[in-house]
Amino acid sequence: ESQYYKEEQVKKQIVIHHTVSGPNATRVFEGWASNPDRVATAFVIAGDGIITQGFGSKYWAHHLGLKKANNTTLNKASIAIEVCNWGGLTFKDGKYYSAFNREVAANEVVDYGKKWRGYRFFHKYTAPQIESLRQLLVYLADKYTISKTYNADMWEISKNALAGKNGIYTHVSYREDKSDMHPQPELIAMLKELSL
Repeated sequence: ESQYYKEEQVKKQIVIHHTVSGPNATRVFEGWASNPDRVATAFVIAGDGIITQGFGSKYWAHHLGLKKANNTTLNKASIAIEVCNWGGLTFKDGKYYSAFNREVAANEVVDYGKKWRGYRFFHKYTAPQIESLRQLLVYLADKYTISKTYNADMWEISKNALAGKNGIYTHVSYREDKSDMHPQPELIAMLKELSL
C-alpha cells in the first residue's frame, strides 16, 4: 500500500522494463517494499512466465525516473510491467556475468554482435515470459484503449513516448542510460504481431 499511489488515472501508455535481477518476482516486490520511495510497477513477470500483480493497473507509482518536469505526468498515465531478467552481461574468463556478478548460462545469452546501450551480451527473455507479456499487453491495451501498433522507435529515445503519445514503449524509449528492454528478436516479433 505504501509503494504506490492509490489514485485512479487515465492510462495512455504501457512501459515494459526488466529488473536486472534473478527470476523471482516476489523478491522484486520485497525489494521495493524495503525502500520508502514509491517506485514500483503494477506487474512483474517471473522467469517461468508467472505474472504477479502488486497493485491495480488503474493506480500508479514512479517507474521512469526522468529528470524532467513531465516525469510525474508520464508515470501517472502509464502502466509499468517488469520482466525478471539479469539485463546486460559482461564476458570474462569464458563466462557471462550480471551486474551483480551472477553467472548466466551461455544458452541464456543473446549476443548482438556489437554494443547496444553499453553491452554486447544480454540475458535472454524466456519464451514463457514473452508469451505472458503478450497476453498481459493484449489485456491491458484492450482494457484501457491503448494502441497495440508496433512503435519501431521504442528502442531509442522516442519523442512519441516522451510526449505521452498513446502506445506501448520500453524504458529505453525515455532514457539514454537504460537498457531495458533489449531488442531480442523474439520480443520484437511478438510486439509486431500484437497489431495484426
